[in-house]
Amino acid sequence: MIDEERKHTIEEFVHKKNWQALREELSEWPLPEIADLLLELDKADRVLVFRMLPRRISGDVFSYMESEHRKGLLKDLTDEETRHLLASLTPDDRTNLFEELPGQVTQHLLNFLSPEDLRESRQLLGYPEESVGRLMTPDYVAVRPEWTVHEALEHIRLKGKRSETINVIYVTDQSWKLLDALELQKFILARPDDTIDQIMDDNFVSLSAFEDREKAVFAMQKYDLFALPVVDTDGVLIGMVTIDDVFDVAQKEATEDFHKGAAVAPLKTSYREASVWSLYRKRVGWLMTLVVVNLASSGVIAAYEDMLSAAIALAFFIPLLIDSGGNAGAQSATLMVRALATGDIKLNQWYKTISKEMKVGIAIGLTMALGSLLLGYFRGGFEIGLIVGITMVTLVIVANIIGTILPFLLVRIRVDPAVASGPLITSIIDAVGLLIYFSIAAMVLGQVG
Repeated sequence: MIDEERKHTIEEFVHKKNWQALREELSEWPLPEIADLLLELDKADRVLVFRMLPRRISGDVFSYMESEHRKGLLKDLTDEETRHLLASLTPDDRTNLFEELPGQVTQHLLNFLSPEDLRESRQLLGYPEESVGRLMTPDYVAVRPEWTVHEALEHIRLKGKRSETINVIYVTDQSWKLLDALELQKFILARPDDTIDQIMDDNFVSLSAFEDREKAVFAMQKYDLFALPVVDTDGVLIGMVTIDDVFDVAQKEATEDFHKGAAVAPLKTSYREASVWSLYRKRVGWLMTLVVVNLASSGVIAAYEDMLSAAIALAFFIPLLIDSGGNAGAQSATLMVRALATGDIKLNQWYKTISKEMKVGIAIGLTMALGSLLLGYFRGGFEIGLIVGITMVTLVIVANIIGTILPFLLVRIRVDPAVASGPLITSIIDAVGLLIYFSIAAMVLGQVG
């Protein structure tokens, strides 16, 4: 959050039209804080402050802004201001902006680009949505293996200003096929007359432009990298993905999983910017679906109405049992969803995973069953205690198995397994738990009778 005193100072400069003081004040601010400031100003002041930003930083500040505010700001800029703004954005940030806008608006903005920027944007937008190709930037520095280190450094000085990062330098052949990815440190520490092929180690990781962007997140985490080269199907270097873009992807994916885990359709914008109507639409669908699923639970209770009337003590333990089963299933499902998402477990390891969770379920179930048996005994007698104890151990085991299997099944049918955690899994286990409970009660009470 922006300090209220600093915000008030900016607003005073705007109202007094003291543009020089405004520029001097903002020149001392970090770029993300300027973006935060713009979010908190009213519409008229936001446009004025943005117009006063030096062109060299306006594009970076714009890329830090929230999606809805970027769209609103674009509507208030003149054509010339829009042209300069789009030219100042990096190719990947420009592509990200175009992805967020309606098709007609994107087509209109493409007319403001230079021929070179237009060619880059159309190429990046031509890749599938959610692909690495949409995420990459074509601004990188590449050298040839036959060059000397001195020649390479001169080339880096010449071309590096346009590159998003020069921490990693790529080595390509005459056909632009990727041969290696070297840290800048290697060039600095090598002798000037060494050739590039002498300092190459042929040890690099690359991504296909058509791969899902989550692959970039996994690769950077696994290999501890801050930039990854992107190649086409022939291994030709066409761009790179940097850590700032991958971090944004990881944050979006984690947010989507949180939303799905709570039975909320993922928001396309921040909660602060979301309207009441959009929040309603994102939440009501799943809640109505869960109402239908929960009808199964009421159906089971209705089917065993006579038994409940004969042994009313059974009703006391329904909340205990279905809540315990739901929580156990949600625990298993959450662990599976996260493990599958991070690659900790693979789809073909389902049998081993189910076996492990079954053993965990038996251990937890027996522990909880002991307490439940004693509670049932004191509240309803030996038969009720026995029913509650047996149900608890059975239900926890079954809940663990369901919570483990469901994410695997969803991945198999290409559905995000995050929907298996939280409300969905507990609703399913509620119905299963009641069926188990009354089935065991019928057997025990029938034998006693």
